[in-house]
Amino acid sequence: MPYAPADGISSKGRTPIKYDLLIKKGHVIDPSQTIDRVMDVALAGGKVAAIADSLPEADAAELLDADGMIVTPGLIDLHVHNFWGGNEYGIEPDSTNLAKGVTTALDAGSSGATNFAAFRRFIMEPASTRLLALINISTLGLISKDIGELTDLDLADAEAAAKVGRDNRDLVLGIKARLSEPIARGNDVGAVKRALEAAEAMGGFLMIHVGNTVTPMEELVSMLRPGDVVTHAYHGTKHGILDDAGKVIAGMWEAQKRGVIFDIGHGAGSFSFRVAERALADGFYPGNISSDLHAYNVNGPVHDHVTILSRFLHLGLSLYDTIRLTTQATADVMGLTGKLGTLTPGAEGDVSVLKLEEGRFDLTDSYGTTVNANHRLTHVATVKAGHRYPSH
Repeated sequence: MPYAPADGISSKGRTPIKYDLLIKKGHVIDPSQTIDRVMDVALAGGKVAAIADSLPEADAAELLDADGMIVTPGLIDLHVHNFWGGNEYGIEPDSTNLAKGVTTALDAGSSGATNFAAFRRFIMEPASTRLLALINISTLGLISKDIGELTDLDLADAEAAAKVGRDNRDLVLGIKARLSEPIARGNDVGAVKRALEAAEAMGGFLMIHVGNTVTPMEELVSMLRPGDVVTHAYHGTKHGILDDAGKVIAGMWEAQKRGVIFDIGHGAGSFSFRVAERALADGFYPGNISSDLHAYNVNGPVHDHVTILSRFLHLGLSLYDTIRLTTQATADVMGLTGKLGTLTPGAEGDVSVLKLEEGRFDLTDSYGTTVNANHRLTHVATVKAGHRYPSH
């Protein structure tokens, strides 16, 4: 849906206006600026225009009263599947991202070299969500839950993936490789090697999908470079991050220290409360929180990105750190520091307005374990490029 520009006149009269939208009295959490207090945020021309303790209402064409709400930079989801109609996993981007508080989403390998052009033209470009992508190292991209795209390593064409990445560098940030046994069988190490080759050639990062791999996760993670991403980091299947004593394996600590990002990627089968609790108790914190939202989990257990954030509040992360791991930290991973994930004047005018509710809420992980949480975050409003979604 298009965003209508302001007409330059305040609804209060013929006063010349400075801002298209003014968000008043919200509790602003912006870790990029170490802000955690009640402030006003103004947007104009699609950008953040000002942030201050108080800004005049008469300067704005539209007001959004956020009293009692949480105001954050537009949430960023590092792992979604939005190739609607292109495979069994794909879901429509705007109703599942922008309408739920996520202003920017990264499609994690739904398309490969042979079908990215269709994904770009028919899904990414028409979307109101700021949709970016990783190219699947398999030329086919995702297919279905019953057919693995890397069961034949000949499908892992590094040259083709790199070329598509270079030719679409405005929207493509890197390469994705899914390595679980049903997807790659015994080809996981070979797939990582080819994916790294493609990522190097296009100048992007690599995201690997782990969990139930043939090769131990420690060996796969040891192949990665600083800035590469391990998604499904807290999975509860074979070859995870914990040893038999429930402690984080030494190789995971080493990888994290040299700059490998351990991402959540909750999904339908890739997040365990038990693993997360033990890893956090050991001091091993994720570098990013993402949803892995797709057709098989949008109706549960994921539901939406904000629901995943609520899980980490229950696990003991502060609200400030939880927001950081889906705004500033995610923008850093994507190489978009200062443009996204911040309310600094001049940055993209993306804002999420949330509510922190108290009560008793059931939250269920990917393996059917349900916990009773005392808090949850819910979505109230989304601002994209300085205007509320949907525009009105």
